[in-house]
Amino acid sequence: MMMEMHLTLLTTLLNLLAGVQCLRPKLVYVKPGEMVALHCPHKNTEAQLIWTIPTSQQLNLTDSKSTLAYQRQMGVLIDGRSLIILRVSSSHEGNYSCSHRNASNHFWFTLIVYSIQSRENEERGRYPTTCYTQEPCMLYCPDVNIPRVNSSNITSHSITWDKKGNSSPTQNYFLSVEEEDSGVYTCTRSYVYDGQIYNMTFTVVLDVKPSKQIGQSVILAPKQNDVFPVDLGSTVVIECKADLYSNADIVFWLSGDTFVETDDNLPVFYNESQEEYGDKIKMTTFLIFKEVSEEDLSKNFTCKLQSDHQLSSFVTITLTHKARSVSLLMPFCIVGIMVLVIIIVATGCAKFKIDIALFLRDTFGCYVNSSDVKSYDAYLLSYNSAQGLSEGDRRWLESVLEERFGYSLCLFNYDALPEKAGAEAVITCTEQSRSVVLVPSSSNSDPGSDLLNNILAILVERQTHLVFIIPEIIQVSNRNSRPEALKHLRENRNCVIWKDRKSKEHNSSFLKMLRYYLHAPQHATRVLRHTKSDVV
Repeated sequence: MMMEMHLTLLTTLLNLLAGVQCLRPKLVYVKPGEMVALHCPHKNTEAQLIWTIPTSQQLNLTDSKSTLAYQRQMGVLIDGRSLIILRVSSSHEGNYSCSHRNASNHFWFTLIVYSIQSRENEERGRYPTTCYTQEPCMLYCPDVNIPRVNSSNITSHSITWDKKGNSSPTQNYFLSVEEEDSGVYTCTRSYVYDGQIYNMTFTVVLDVKPSKQIGQSVILAPKQNDVFPVDLGSTVVIECKADLYSNADIVFWLSGDTFVETDDNLPVFYNESQEEYGDKIKMTTFLIFKEVSEEDLSKNFTCKLQSDHQLSSFVTITLTHKARSVSLLMPFCIVGIMVLVIIIVATGCAKFKIDIALFLRDTFGCYVNSSDVKSYDAYLLSYNSAQGLSEGDRRWLESVLEERFGYSLCLFNYDALPEKAGAEAVITCTEQSRSVVLVPSSSNSDPGSDLLNNILAILVERQTHLVFIIPEIIQVSNRNSRPEALKHLRENRNCVIWKDRKSKEHNSSFLKMLRYYLHAPQHATRVLRHTKSDVV
């Protein structure tokens, strides 16, 4: 730094003492052993140039033997309007100037020879460049202070590339660059003069960044084939809104195949407004009808987005007459009809709620949630009754529920574990079933018929879903004659009346009520325990 200051100050003082026009010198940095060319910027190509070198020796374009000899001695070359130093050394450091003969206007260069010994010098000759991943990338070798290629004295030989850390030459063009291609590259320009090769080296620093993503411009509104109700003679404004990601993208309106103009003196025209939000532009293009005509109703109008980086897009809309306003009485009529329909439906639902519920269950498959799944749909638990179901009636009931309606039943004679005692086996069946059906029985074949009083507390505590089948004769007799357990549960549970042979009809109210009170079957695999001869 001190050297630069001293050289600059010395040049300024020399120019002031000589009474010439003082110009700030151009600083030229070069590494020792490399070539450098100083190009005189004077535009007068006919006047003869005079070069001044640090020894104050004047060299001009006259090819005198003394001048040529001195050029060879100093390792410099006058080539056209350029002064070329073939191999720079510390002896070439200093101030150079070029001027026309007898002219006071000098152009100065300060040549500084440096070696890479500090971070400042290492960064001085670096040329950064940026590329993006998965895109083509070309590295360009700088052309700073290089000889003119049209010279007859010196010719360009080649340009070679090397990457720091690699042992072999590399390329300067990538079809698709990646992040690992980042790094420091050195390009070497070689020139030939008088049978000798002279070099100039430059450092190019490549920074590969993630690919630049350009968003897709899009029309937000209106939608394709939208229809706008309008009144004839009215003023109508239709907005076409779009998000644009390129300044080159445009949005405009077409009437049929004809461009809509922006001239507001026309009956139909458009104008636009836009706002920038980060990397996108919110564009709104207004299609304006001063007075809607019959002709406008017969045309298609198209909002088109034209882009240079994606496929163009468009949205076509039409106009139509507004529907005529209805009388004020019409809404009241509609409300009255709706209320009447609701009343009729509600009445019908109350009367036929069981049929409706079973229809929906059978038609649309309204089955139980998986969280409610148990091993069985129901457990048929008998209780003693003089007018109960016979053994044949009970087998008929089991067969109908399993084979016709798809219920999975826990039957004591088939499913209870043999190693468990009576009460324990009954409780196990109730735990594994979603419902317990209390069936009146005149037979003692089911142990549960003698255990109802014993397990009453357990059924109540666990809030077991119970369904009672009650013989019709008991239903109309004195209730005080019933067992105590049955009296207690009868008041708070679902009851179905058994009417003997009437209950065994295909569409009997007994079967409907029983299915209504039971949960919908889980549709588990059914185990067939009866033959057709069992069904009476």
